[in-house]
Order: sequence, then C-alpha cells, then structure tokens
Amino acid sequence: MSQINRLKGGQIDRSQTLNFTFDGKFFQGHAGDTLASALLANDVRLMGRSFKYHRPRGVLTAGSEEPNAIMELRDGARQEPNTRATTAELFDGLTAKSQNKIGSLRFDLMAINDRFSNFLTAGFYYKTFMWPAAFWEKVYEPIIRKAAGLGSISFQDDPDDYDRGFLHCDLLIIGAGPAGLAAALTAGRAGAQVILADEDYTLGGRLNSERFSLTNQSGAEWAAKTVAELNSLPNVRVMARATILGAFDHGIYGALERVSDHLAVPAAGKPRQILWRIYTKRSLLCAGATERPIAFENNDRPGIMLAGAMRSYANRWAVTAAQNVAVFTNNDDGHKTAADLHAAGVNVAAVIDIRHDAPKSQDYEVIAGGQVTNSRGRLGLTSVQVSLPDGSTRNLPCGALGVSGGWNPNIHLTSHHRGRPVWNDEIAAFCPPKDGPAGLSVAGAALGLFTTAAALTCGASQANTILKDLGIKQTNVNLPKAEDTLANMTPFWYVKGCSRAWLDQQNDVTVKDVKLSHQENFISVEHLKRYTTLGMATDQGKTSNMGGLAIMAELTGKTIPEVGTTIFRPPYTPTAIGAFAGRDRGTDFRPTRKTPSHKWAEEQGAVFVEVGMWLRAQWFPQAGETHWRQSVDREVLATRKSVGICDVTTLGKIDVQGADAVTFLNKIYCNAFAKLAVGKTRYGLMLREDGIAMDDGTAARLADDHFVVTTTTANAVSVFRHMEFARQCLWPDFDVQLISTTEAWAQYAVAGPNARNLLQKIVDPEFDLSNDVFPFMACANVTVCGGLRARLFRISFSGELAYEIAVPTRYGDAMIRRLMQAGEEFDAVPYGTEALGVMRIEKGHAAGNELNGTTSAVNLGMGRMVSKKKDSIGSTLSERSGLNTDDALKLVGLRPVDPKNPVPAGSHLMTKGDPVDAAHDQGYVTSACYSPNLGYCIALAYIKSGDSREGEIMRLVSPLTGFDHEVEVVSAHFIDPEGERLRA
Repeated sequence: MSQINRLKGGQIDRSQTLNFTFDGKFFQGHAGDTLASALLANDVRLMGRSFKYHRPRGVLTAGSEEPNAIMELRDGARQEPNTRATTAELFDGLTAKSQNKIGSLRFDLMAINDRFSNFLTAGFYYKTFMWPAAFWEKVYEPIIRKAAGLGSISFQDDPDDYDRGFLHCDLLIIGAGPAGLAAALTAGRAGAQVILADEDYTLGGRLNSERFSLTNQSGAEWAAKTVAELNSLPNVRVMARATILGAFDHGIYGALERVSDHLAVPAAGKPRQILWRIYTKRSLLCAGATERPIAFENNDRPGIMLAGAMRSYANRWAVTAAQNVAVFTNNDDGHKTAADLHAAGVNVAAVIDIRHDAPKSQDYEVIAGGQVTNSRGRLGLTSVQVSLPDGSTRNLPCGALGVSGGWNPNIHLTSHHRGRPVWNDEIAAFCPPKDGPAGLSVAGAALGLFTTAAALTCGASQANTILKDLGIKQTNVNLPKAEDTLANMTPFWYVKGCSRAWLDQQNDVTVKDVKLSHQENFISVEHLKRYTTLGMATDQGKTSNMGGLAIMAELTGKTIPEVGTTIFRPPYTPTAIGAFAGRDRGTDFRPTRKTPSHKWAEEQGAVFVEVGMWLRAQWFPQAGETHWRQSVDREVLATRKSVGICDVTTLGKIDVQGADAVTFLNKIYCNAFAKLAVGKTRYGLMLREDGIAMDDGTAARLADDHFVVTTTTANAVSVFRHMEFARQCLWPDFDVQLISTTEAWAQYAVAGPNARNLLQKIVDPEFDLSNDVFPFMACANVTVCGGLRARLFRISFSGELAYEIAVPTRYGDAMIRRLMQAGEEFDAVPYGTEALGVMRIEKGHAAGNELNGTTSAVNLGMGRMVSKKKDSIGSTLSERSGLNTDDALKLVGLRPVDPKNPVPAGSHLMTKGDPVDAAHDQGYVTSACYSPNLGYCIALAYIKSGDSREGEIMRLVSPLTGFDHEVEVVSAHFIDPEGERLRA
C-alpha cells in the first residue's frame, strides 16, 4: 500500500524504507517514524477497539499519553502486549497486531456490547453479578475472565535481558523540551554533574512539532545543535528513550531506559531495558504539557485526534491523518494546527471555534461560535455535524478532526509525595503543588508557562537558582529569540446535550457515566474514579481526568479545585514487570551461594538443594543406589556407627566483641549468659518482642569480650539485622560491635563415635581433645594441619559425639579433602542435609519447621529456659496468659502403631472417637522422616498438653489426601534420650 497521507518535509529519513506488518498486512514507512505515524501515512485510521464496548478506535495523541492505539508488537517469545503505537519506533520487520477483539479488527464480534450499552453503564458490574449466587463461579466469572484484560502473552520465556543500575548527579533534568534544554545547557556549561532524561528518542519536545523559528533556525535545528553540545560535555549525561517513572524519598528517582526497544533484537551483550535508580541533589521537572480534548457526541471515531498531535504528525513525521481535515477548538493553539496543515498542502475544511471572537483566516473557513455536536463514520470519520451560532446545523465532510480544549501541565511527578496540585484560572488547569518532593523545581509548560520564550527563560533561570543552592558558579547562556504570544483560551469541557460523549476513550467512560456517578452519590473524586473507571486505563487519565472533574464540578455546584484530583502514583507510564525484575529471574532470581566444599561435593556426585540462597549437598549417592532413601539411610547408619562429615558453613555466624558483649547477649537471648565461662558454648533461644520464638543457636565464648554466635541458615540475615537494631537503637551506649562472618569461615560438623579419633589426626598435637580437657559444649581457638588457625566447638545436633571445626573459607576445600582422607581408616562418610534432618529428628532437635513464627518457648518445651531473673527481648510478653495455657501445644514425638505406616508432615492429630474437624483438632506434625536406626517412620509434632499425653494412641489424619491411621505419642528424643553418646 502506498503512503498516500505522506507529506513533504518532516524529520524522517526517506532514504531508508522500512517494511512492517499490521494485522497481517504489509506496509512501509521510514526511519524516524513511529508505528502510529507510519500507519497514518498508509491511511490506516482504525488501530484498536475500546475495552468495554469494543468501539472502533484510532490514534488520539502523538505521545505516551495515548489511550487508544495500544497494540501487540513482535512475535514468539518477544511478543509484547499493550504497547503504545505512538511511542513505538518503527524498525524493519516489525510485526504489529491489534488487540482486545474477537475476530478481525473491522468485524469484532464483541462489538455487540455497544448495542447493550444501556445495560453496561458505569457500575453495572456491582449490580449485575450479585445474583443468583450460584451463577458466579460457573457463569459470571468465566465470562468476565475471558473478556477482561488487554492483549495476550506468548507464555514463552523472554529471551532478552533486563538490567538495573545506579546513577548520581548534582541535577536531574526531567524532559528535554525548550525548558529542559536551556536548563541543561546552563548547568552543563557551569560544570555541574547533570543528567538530562527524556522519554522521546529525538530530544527537543514540542520544538520538533512546530514550524516557528528560534532566531535564524528552526526549533528542531536548535534542539539538535544543543543536544550535540550537551553530548560533548563530560559532566552531562544525555538519556534519550528514558522515562522518569516516579519521585521517591531522599532525592531518588526511578528511570526506565529503553535501550533496545527500537531494534528487532538487542545487540549482543546489551539489555532490552534498564531500570535506573538516580540519586540527585536537585531535580528540575520540564515535562511539558498534555493537550486535552473536548467531549461531544461520538467524539471517539478513528480520525478524531488532538489538534496538537495532528500538528506533530504533520511537522515532525510529515503525515496527515486525512487529506481533508477540520479543527474544533476553544483556543488560539487550535488555529496553529490549521495553519500548519494548510501550509503543508492539506485541505482544511473549517476551524470550528466555540468563541464568537475567534481569529479569522484567509486560508480556510472559521466558524466562530460554532460547536461540533456529532460525528459520522462506522470505522473512521467521514463528517462532523456542526451547530452554528444561529442555531442551525451543518454537515461538514472531513476525514480527520483535530480537537483542542487547552493544555494541562504534566505535574504527575510533583505529586508523587501526595502533594495536591494548585488550580490556575489563567490556563484553566492544575499547576504543581507547593509541597512537592524536596529538591524538585519546575520549569516551562509543566509550570504553566505556555510560550517558548517563557519556557527557555524559565529553564535557564531555574537552573541558575539550583546552581546557586549547590554552591556552583552560575552562568549566563545566550538563548535564542522565540515566540512569546500566549494563546487565548475560553474554558470549554463538553458540548451540552450530549449523552455518549467520551471522556476516557480506552475504558469507555462517557459524560453520561459521570452524571450517573453523581446521581448515585459517588461524588468524591476517588469514588468517581472507581465507580466509572475514569482515569484507570493505561494512560492513567492524562487525557480524560480534567473533563470528568469539570463535569462533576458543574453537577455539584463546586469549582474544579474544590472537586480536587485523585492521588498521583508511579509509574508515570506503564512499565514491563521484566524491567523491575531485571536479571533476577531463572537461576539468577537470587544470588547462588556455594559452600566451600561445593566443588568437592560435585566430584562425589552429590545431589544439591537450595537452602535459603545456598546450594547444599542433599545426599551423596553411590553406585548401586537407585533411590534417595538408600543414600540417606546409608549416611545416617554410617555416621552413627563410626563417623560422618557435613558442611555446615551455611549456619549464620556473627562475631560479637566488646566489653559489653556478654551484657548484650544476655539481653538478646531469653536464657542466661552472664556467667558463661571462657571456652564454653551455650545453646540459646531468641524471642521476638511479642514473646514468640525467633531463632535458636549457640553462643561460644572465646574470650571475655569475644563471642561467636550461630544461627539457623534461614534466619542468618534476619537475626543479624535484629541484633544490629538492638545494638544501635535499644542499647546504643553498649560497648559492643557485630560483624557477620558467615562467609568468612568454612565450618564442618564431624559426628559419630570416631569423631574424636578423626579430629586428633587433624588438630595439631598440642591441643588435647580428651573428654576431660575438652568436654561437651567446649570451644577453643586451635590450629590444624601444622599451624593453620581454626576454631573448634564441641556441639552436637545429631545426638552423637560431635564437633564443628571452622577454618578460613579459602581453606574450606582443602579441609574437606583432608578430613575425608584422615577418615578413611574409620570409614568416614560425607552426609547431606537429608541425613542431617533425619538425625536431628531422631534426637528431637527443633529446627525451622518447629520455629515457624507462631510458637513460643513453652510450645518448644523450653519454657524453663526463659529466665525470670533478668530482662531480655520478648521475656515479658512470653508470660502472657494466652501463651501459657494448660492445654498449650507441646513438642512431642510420634511413631505409627503399625510400623508400615508413614507419618506425613502437615497431618493433624485427633483424639480417638472425636469428629475430624477444626474444633477437635489436637495438633499437627511439623517434621517427619524414616528412621533407619529404628526401622519405621517417626515425627515431631505439636499436640495440646503433649507433655502429659505420652503413650496415648491418637488418630493421624489428612482430610485433603484421605490419610487416616493411628500413632502413639512418645518422647521427642528417639535416640539416646539420656545424652550419653554426645558426652562420651
């Protein structure tokens, strides 16, 4: 198809012809085109369907505020829904598809909704789907889900990368129109560190859309020359295709840079998009303004667009929406569009101006005092009906209509901290609030200054003010002479007497809907938004909200500022979730941490499991073992028979040092630590402020002022954060310092009857490991392998004679190899997390399943550990009556009456003869395993009054899986309940 609507001039590169498809049809455009401008050039006005009524929709704007031309781009894994055709840069081979339709775009089967519009008015869903209740799940919900949403996804993994980054500057300038360029030039020449960000791919803002000159050059030429100078300055970073998404605390701004969206495939090693976090001392908003439409009957037909957008298409992209156009306006700016189109060779049928004193023209007809009251054309505009000042009507043939109702400053970022915009009567629009984000100034059209000269002057002036605040010498920039005539405007929001006049064109919100909202008393602006969905589309009301506010003000007898605005929230424009995720997906969803023995474990064929952010060996299969249970059973039996070695580096390790270290730990742990001797280790329980168990571990005293605290793997970070908060905020006067040393030390558990014998071959001979000198719960700094510093702890979570030996991490791989070599004569085996779990359940040790954030020391059977002689975090609230009832849950052991039956974790316990329901629930299983030492399954469970129910036979049930059999309540200590082995 030829580009029949292509004009002369523009800023496109006609030497490059680009092929693309839209809904399977082939078209051509040029480098510099957007998808929207290329489609208009090819006389394609129908680009989409509205959300609710599926009415035909064409392009309305030329920028990111576009509500209608929303499309799916690309194919396969790179398919991207809900992309604005007005901002999508054309590239060769681009594939675009319309969305929100069933059937073809021209014959959308869902357009039947428009016939039932009287039944689908605002708020209909609140009334329609209430009855009959039985219909909801089987009828209503499936229909709603099928109709809801815009676009579709490929369900394939996105092959592109998304990245995140951090930037710092003295001044962030948001927007590269005349105000932004003047400000950047001023600050850049002064030597300030400047970031200039603009969402467009060609910087200059409205300078690229106008025909007027700046001194002796066009606006686009001055913009290009200025950008070239800024790019040459080492202290200025120019970021095109970068949208500032939001203003956050402490001078932080979010920015999305579309690095490769304009390419078919990103260049090698380059991301698709980058989400930047920008830290700036000061910021200057130069985001310009958005034109607003005028609502009239059927003002949503393809071909009806904003007059400023029509001017942009003509001057920047050399495109007209039709060869015969009209303009409907309430201000002088609309006449600029008509003049520019006429100069470009487009026939201007008429300018309909609601003002009786409208400017006249010798080039086209001006209908002063007229109003557009209706439009015609099924899939595109063919004519408009004009009400003349004398009361008569006239049919005006045209293929496109430019509508201009004035301009609204783009103040969104100034209100992201809940600042309320201030009304300006002169421009009939909201301007930036006085209580905006700290350090944010505003210039140009965003401040309500709608002339180019004022924007240039204001941008430079605001930049100099900021430079002075920062202590940077100010500079004077010779700015070009520009137009300085303010366009006269008479506020006019909608044509009276209309019914289906569209405000929010994407969500199909009409003037009638706003009136219905008022009628049903949803008059608060926030209620209006949610009842009608006004401003809830992907454009967030940039082109629709003001009209809705004006109509509600009229209905309530208030002024527009009294009606107010809704809350502005980031992001400023729709942003892909992939950009927020960055590289944090797949295996990179979070950092992978490997233990010091990981390489050695891989060599042994270990099976790994994610534990927190660590990869830990789960078990070590050997030849002939076909099931994981065979490997785990072998590791457990071999460890209890002789000796086993397990990498426990992942347990949190926190160095606590200082004169007040012992006092500090006495506050952190609920049990006493004040009298712990040097060279001894103590098991400790931490409580939250509310008295619930937070974590358990050990604290080893290596010196009077030096402790090593261990935590569970899962809570290593949270416990360190908790302790650091206590140190800094609760007891800031304590002489105590903390440092996490989890990654600094490689630590191995050596457990089993031959553990001492093995370690005597590792630990240097001057250190006596005999039971008399180094008993259970002892600790010491030692040396190993001929002088390597190490730490040795005699602690056991397996119930066997056991030690944990730690060496600097860089020696971790060598240490596991040396331990296994030394253990050959004892048939030492490595064991993984599964065997570790089996042995701790056999011994009755609580772990993460028991410390689940809902249990107390009483539940764990450790109520007596909570010292009454001292104060500690959580100790007082642990005494609440609700946590100390007679029937409180207590930790017990379970074994099946029939040894062949399993005891699944998560199952619930019922008293024999009681109904199986929540009211009679007696407790639940927390941890379960098969014990190779006992020959049957065992479990740990919380049961009401469990400590007094040993020997009771109970029902173990799982209604979800139909599981139901009998178990016996026993001690949680299945192996060596007296603890003789670990003290051997």
